[in-house]
Amino acid sequence: MQSPSGRAGPRLALLAFTQLIVALDYNIVYVALPDLGSALGFSAQSVQWVVSAYAVGLGGLLLFGGRAVDRLGARRMFVLGLALYGVASLAGGLATSPGPLVAARAVQGVGGALLTPATLALIYRGFAEGPQRNRAMGAWGMAGSAGLAAGSLLGGVLTGYLGWQWVFFVNVPLALLAVLAAPRLLPADPTRPAGGASFDLPGALLATAGATLLVFGLVSGPEAGWGSARAAGALTAGALLLAALAVVETRTRDPLVPPRLLRDRGLVTTMVVIAVFMGTLGGGYYVLTNHLQPVLGYGALKAGLAFLPLTLVCMVAALWVAPAMVGRWGHRATLAAGMLGTAAGLAALTAGMSADGPFWALLPGSVVWGVSGGVAFVALFVAAGSGIAPAEQGVASGLATTAKEIGGALFLALFVAVANAGLAVDAGASRPVADVLDGLRAAGWAAAALTAAGALVALLLPRPGDPAPEPLPSTPSTSVPEEIAS
Repeated sequence: MQSPSGRAGPRLALLAFTQLIVALDYNIVYVALPDLGSALGFSAQSVQWVVSAYAVGLGGLLLFGGRAVDRLGARRMFVLGLALYGVASLAGGLATSPGPLVAARAVQGVGGALLTPATLALIYRGFAEGPQRNRAMGAWGMAGSAGLAAGSLLGGVLTGYLGWQWVFFVNVPLALLAVLAAPRLLPADPTRPAGGASFDLPGALLATAGATLLVFGLVSGPEAGWGSARAAGALTAGALLLAALAVVETRTRDPLVPPRLLRDRGLVTTMVVIAVFMGTLGGGYYVLTNHLQPVLGYGALKAGLAFLPLTLVCMVAALWVAPAMVGRWGHRATLAAGMLGTAAGLAALTAGMSADGPFWALLPGSVVWGVSGGVAFVALFVAAGSGIAPAEQGVASGLATTAKEIGGALFLALFVAVANAGLAVDAGASRPVADVLDGLRAAGWAAAALTAAGALVALLLPRPGDPAPEPLPSTPSTSVPEEIAS
């Protein structure tokens, strides 16, 4: 699984650069929401769909995207995903009304649903399991942290000096650069035999519709109410379709999600932990952002700068600390330690919050959270690819990232509900600072407790030396190029 000599470095740089683009876009849009909302005529409630449409497109298509990577080729899906991302970004910047912008964001999500599993599969297949892959995952995780940090600051600069459109336009040259580099740096996809392998169309339709409805229901709940037809109806329909998917897949000769993967203890455990981790990550960001701005009165730029220590130590931990720990301890112990440290950091951050306290009281918790979160993030995706056959790594990546998106939406909604319990949340309603702070503390403690529980779940991962799952029989249609399989 080693890359050809002289190409591993540039190849990893391209894959990490792609992760930076996706992470940059995640934060850069938040900063521009007030300006684009007023410019295009969004209401205070509907502007959230600039973010939510991307989440629905991404979460709904990840399983399909992962299987497309395995069946049609990782490089093809990488280039197609980037192209969709760039074209949709251009369309978003040119939008003059809410509808086209929301549609463009949904197409961006579809591009991300192809791009994310393709990028992970290229790392899993191109870097041998062990120290080489650990370092590659560290660089990938560091690029994601860098994108999150740059997004907040760059979004403010671009919106302030060039206009909100440029938070979308900036993606276009970046995506184009990556598309041009891909054929030169990434291994060619295997030649498919005449007729090719079958593609599980019923499974693809059920998985896409079920996951899309589930994510749609989760992002609709806070706005429409959890008992509404839009939220509860979408959640129920999504759950029923995914249950139907489970039945269909057991009777399909070439299923979209091979049942063997859902019996893989390592992958299933990783999916649970990544759902918890991303949910508490979003909850922690929500708590800290609302403490800095509504409680302490920070402006947007000052609040963005307050996140820099957390993000910088996260980058360092992902690039250097996590690969060393995984190599020494294995991904099971590293993930449990990272989750436990993240819980401690969230607890320390929550304990340091006060109505008139200095920023320095928040710094110890931010640093512990950042270091531990960087370690946990890398260990999670090392675990997701561990022991998975090369021909199944695309769909395994799709499963892991689907758990990431659904868990993030589900648990963030939970923490927002905890923080706002007992508060008047209607537009213009008075919200006493002391009550807001109490709600944020409750959400912070809940996030810390859930993360600690996630550390215990991580201990269910297979120990080093445990028997490997029964391998899948090889098929001609799922072979990988000799240059990355040797």
